[in-house]
Amino acid sequence: MTTRKVMQSFTEAVEDVRDGCTLIVGGFGLCGIPENGIMALKNKGVKELTVVSNNCGVDDWGLGILLANKQIRKMISSYVGENKIFEQQYLSGELEVELVPQGTLAERIRAGGAGIPAFFVPAGVGTPVADGKEQRMFNNRKYVLEQGIVGDYALVKAWKADTLGNLVYRKTARNFNPIAATAGKITIAEVEEIVQPGELDPDSIHTPGIYVQRMIKCSTNEKRIERRTVRTTH
Repeated sequence: MTTRKVMQSFTEAVEDVRDGCTLIVGGFGLCGIPENGIMALKNKGVKELTVVSNNCGVDDWGLGILLANKQIRKMISSYVGENKIFEQQYLSGELEVELVPQGTLAERIRAGGAGIPAFFVPAGVGTPVADGKEQRMFNNRKYVLEQGIVGDYALVKAWKADTLGNLVYRKTARNFNPIAATAGKITIAEVEEIVQPGELDPDSIHTPGIYVQRMIKCSTNEKRIERRTVRTTH
């Protein structure tokens, strides 16, 4: 099971990530996040990162650990709750934040991966989201121009992969991961299981291997639950 895509360690996989890089990171909340890749970046100590992700984890997990270590300069995201450190750094001016409507963020990442430089959307018109952006009328409705996003690297988490880099995500852990995988110049995928070519059902593959440059099999998969909710017994 040795190919040039299969890395031996997360340290090796992020070895060339440098200060100032733009990262697109899959996941939603704490579901389907590439936690081992994030930890490798923390250990590497790379700084001044621009991170594109739906949210920024929590104070002690996910992207929150990079934030706590002051490795992130700018966040481009949709949701900024659940993280006191995020709030503190933003209010103190340490962290730059570009807040993007969730559907628009997903489409900006998808567009970047598809080679589409920009597109018009109605979301954000009449709000600070539209400030400084071109606006045009289509069918008597105003739209704002949004740019596609391409990252220097993309970090994603998948369930299964083959040695060619084809990825399968599991249930809701799919979330932002497939579009993130297409939008990185170098995509690093951490997976729970790696099989041989032909062992994955072609109809079940969510990300074709052409988008994946590096893979690492996880030795640990913590899979935290952000908020555990149970039914009250009556």
